[in-house]
Amino acid sequence: MGNIRTSFVKRLAKELIETHKGVFTTDFDQNKKLVMEYSTVSTKHLRNKIAGYVTRLVRLEQTQE
Repeated sequence: MGNIRTSFVKRLAKELIETHKGVFTTDFDQNKKLVMEYSTVSTKHLRNKIAGYVTRLVRLEQTQE
């Protein structure tokens, strides 16, 4: 069974990727810092969920190319 992410996490992650093209990488730790910089997420838990989903989307995008 996989993790189920809320629509808020998915929407914010997709918005961040679209507005900051080429900034996010497949490195989770770097993406955590970038999510803190580019968004106003209030909790560490939510930041990590968004950074994890961003990392997943970037990896999927790279494998499709």
